[in-house]
Amino acid sequence: MPSARRPGEQWTEPDGLHVEVRGLAPPSPFVTIIRLLESLGDAATLTVHHDREPVPLYAELAQRGWRAEHIPGEPGEVRLKLTRDS
Repeated sequence: MPSARRPGEQWTEPDGLHVEVRGLAPPSPFVTIIRLLESLGDAATLTVHHDREPVPLYAELAQRGWRAEHIPGEPGEVRLKLTRDS
């Protein structure tokens, strides 16, 4: 099922900030995610809705003190919950 969100759209749900990066050409998903992380406070989380496994993102997250956890999403979606390392 295709997302009703526009590529690059951000919204807030009870579990925190979400961003839709499906449909964005590389490196736009990476850049969008990193810019959002730079703007978040220490206790914030970010849920990423992606259409592929963002392998280059994982090393960058680790360097910046963030971790990614795969969470259930729509069929064909890679959904990640990003949180700061404790």
